[in-house]
Amino acid sequence: MIKNSFFPEIHGNFGFGCMRLPMKDGKVDYDEFCRMADAFIASGLNYFDTAHGYIGGQSETAIRDCVAKRFDRSQFLLTNKLTTPYFNKEEDIRPFFENQLKWCGVDYFDFYLMHAQDRNNYQKYKRCRAYETALELKKEGKIRHFGISFHDKAEVLDMILTEHPEIEIVQIQFNYVDYEDASVESRKVYEVCEKHGKPVIVMEPVKGGSLVNLPDEADKILRALRCEASPSVNGSSNASYALRFAASFPNMAMVLSGMSNMEQMEDNLSAMADFHPLNDQEMEAVRKVCDIFRSLNLVPCTGCRYCVEESQCPKGIRIPDMFSSLNAHEAFHNWNTGYYYNNVITGEGHGKASACIRCGKCADACPMGLEPFLLNRLYKAGDMDALEANAVQDCIMCGCCLYSCPAGIPLLDVISQARGQVMGIMRARAAAAKAAAEAANGSAGSPTVKK
Repeated sequence: MIKNSFFPEIHGNFGFGCMRLPMKDGKVDYDEFCRMADAFIASGLNYFDTAHGYIGGQSETAIRDCVAKRFDRSQFLLTNKLTTPYFNKEEDIRPFFENQLKWCGVDYFDFYLMHAQDRNNYQKYKRCRAYETALELKKEGKIRHFGISFHDKAEVLDMILTEHPEIEIVQIQFNYVDYEDASVESRKVYEVCEKHGKPVIVMEPVKGGSLVNLPDEADKILRALRCEASPSVNGSSNASYALRFAASFPNMAMVLSGMSNMEQMEDNLSAMADFHPLNDQEMEAVRKVCDIFRSLNLVPCTGCRYCVEESQCPKGIRIPDMFSSLNAHEAFHNWNTGYYYNNVITGEGHGKASACIRCGKCADACPMGLEPFLLNRLYKAGDMDALEANAVQDCIMCGCCLYSCPAGIPLLDVISQARGQVMGIMRARAAAAKAAAEAANGSAGSPTVKK
């Protein structure tokens, strides 16, 4: 068990995130959760994380019945959060907090976080004096450590930490896919935490399970790595590489994992109970997996930002961020792409995609600019090769061409059909090439039979 260098009361650097507990008939499966909590604490770990919104309030009461009632308070640490739907004024906060203590069956929280801070939410917390109230609760001994969880741009976090140096810890979304993601900005957000000297709690290290069930090509890379892995390194699943990637950075105090069954618990414990950072070979394998995910992007945007920085979009639309969010949505279909689009990428002077006025500045700057009328003509001519060459597959279906066409040509419908057909051809071609390569490799490896 590694020693936690930031908070000595935390055992190790792995925490039990109670947002995806085992379920049975729509209720938390207490028997399975008890087994998992027993295994977690028996391994020497002690950090549990919850919030009132998790599982519709069931997470807190499950912790009460499966953890707080079954273990001495000295055996576990508990983090809870103040979440924006549950207060509208300063006077609402204390009663809600007292209810959280009751729901969880404890007298204090070891860590209490201002939940899901972004540019907009932060203003409500300021208006309701939520930070001040939490710090008063800390003085009263009902909170041991004060922090925030965060979903927004690095510049916003920098502002919050500058205004509130009393923040002790920051919980961020961090995994190897989001590390350089233009909308999530995991690397940049982490670097802001380093700049302000704030230790980090990692959420979504396996991106909601997406880094467990990998595309076949990516899965093969990690399978090959496992065959070569040193027996001294514990944990060899896809999840283990994601967890260890997140924990390999020096400012990480804790990596959370939301586990839904005993199998996941055992797998995670094997990787983290005797933690080793990723070595150079493992880091290179993870980079290759990221490259595969990028190759699946609908829009192969490089994130050069010429379209917004050199051309200065008059509506402040974060074009590369939107492409990144779209790509993530298509690849992972998880909740946070919608959250980032509505709460991070847009607002505060940054327009939605629908705010585009079709000035053409971005197309002039971007090397990927499409020509809808050309694509329409090529599709009518049935020239699929030319459609692919002119990047019809890169269309994001925003509809700008439809709204701007003075002739009322249904460009979006036409391009949608063209895009679907071309992408089908591309997928079939890739599958055929893969099958041919596998057949060739099989033939090369087979002994020659003499007749």
